[in-house]
Amino acid sequence: MESLFKLKENGTSVRTEIIAGLTTFMTMAYIIALNPNLLTGWRAGGDELWNAVFLATCLASGIAMICMAFLANKPFCLAPGMGLNSFLAVVVAQIATITGASYVASFQAALVIVLAEGVVFVILTVCNIREKIVDAIPYGVRMGIAPAIGMMLLNIGVGSNAGVFDIEGNPFYVMRDFFGSLTAGSAASTMTSAYPGMVLTVVTMFVGLFVIIFLTHRGVKAAVILGMLVASIIYWAGEALFLGTDPFAGLATASWVPAFSDMVNLTLFKFNFAGFLELGWFTAITLIVTFCMIDMFDTIGTLVGTAARAGMLDDNGKMPNMKEALLSDSIGTVVGACTGTSTVTTFVESASGVEAGGRTGLTALTCGIMFLLCLFLAPIAAIIPAAATSSALIYVGVVMLSGLKSIDFDDLEQTVPVALMLIAMPMSGSIGHAIGIGLITFSVINLTSGKGSKQYALTYILALIFLVKFFLVA
Repeated sequence: MESLFKLKENGTSVRTEIIAGLTTFMTMAYIIALNPNLLTGWRAGGDELWNAVFLATCLASGIAMICMAFLANKPFCLAPGMGLNSFLAVVVAQIATITGASYVASFQAALVIVLAEGVVFVILTVCNIREKIVDAIPYGVRMGIAPAIGMMLLNIGVGSNAGVFDIEGNPFYVMRDFFGSLTAGSAASTMTSAYPGMVLTVVTMFVGLFVIIFLTHRGVKAAVILGMLVASIIYWAGEALFLGTDPFAGLATASWVPAFSDMVNLTLFKFNFAGFLELGWFTAITLIVTFCMIDMFDTIGTLVGTAARAGMLDDNGKMPNMKEALLSDSIGTVVGACTGTSTVTTFVESASGVEAGGRTGLTALTCGIMFLLCLFLAPIAAIIPAAATSSALIYVGVVMLSGLKSIDFDDLEQTVPVALMLIAMPMSGSIGHAIGIGLITFSVINLTSGKGSKQYALTYILALIFLVKFFLVA
């Protein structure tokens, strides 16, 4: 292990790295079931397509993390990215509408976009172009990415991650519907049958958070995963005692045998090139470029932000082995396309593993192995309550705000782009779009203040590309 991952050099140990990998896995395990739900239109493509995408999610994620472990030796974990999978699902529906094809055939056509994106990224990475794009992000903007991601994690943790629904399937959120209500009575009246579940979620979330903080103060490296475990136990007990439901009921009827035949029949190298070209060349190219733009800056933002929190950036804000890390996500995307899932990207939840002490590829390898085991153990991952993962996301989000101390708040060239990213990232839900806003803002201020120089030529070009994307791309 020492020769492979240089544990002593990175100030870590096998135990710490494994705990960090398990911590990250627990915070991102939701993607295993959510990704196939989103990509198949909540089973609009049938159980067989759901099974295929589920297996592809586990395989592509696991392989991408193994690449991250051995190529880059970084603790960053990867899986099909949120936002990109939702976007792909919309594209699938549009293809079905335009061509009149079935959902499965349309899904196979959409996989062509993911394949093209992955191949483009492999080429750009090998040619060092993606690394140059990373270097083009100004220091101030780069240092503001981590705090902005922290705000995004806080928004997810106390907002959309609650997972509370009433009997009609309407979603309710912690901040908007619970703390945003005038009184407890009005909250109960609004949420009706969902209110008891919301109370349990809020209690679980904050108890888990306070346990993590308490253990962190005591110097316990496994604080995050232990806090999540305590939160899970509280939630399971609350379900049984107060909601009258069995939290483990799904395990009794769960299937533990992977449906590999469904993946082989429906998604494994099943690219519908003819169906994709029915969209027309302009639309096809526009879709590929759009996916490339979003994924590129989502990945760059997550890598830079998480690396900053882990102390992996040098004095110029650059991360060693960035090329290898970017190549890992490119390979994961190609594998994802070939097996049947959306773009694989570095997950922002990797920050939870870094906070647990993860510093090397052993963290990514541990998480990757867990994803591969989920081919057979998916029901176990499915019982981790959303409220428990929220505890970790809130804690990590708060911790990542410490990156603001690197910002010179007397310099508007740094302050304004960072301030806009802090609000844009959680509100837009896109790391890439927030960075785009930061680059545009920096470029305008830099040029209008008379500081423009050839040093930022690529920065200006990237800002212009984002302007075109935001205002001109149909």
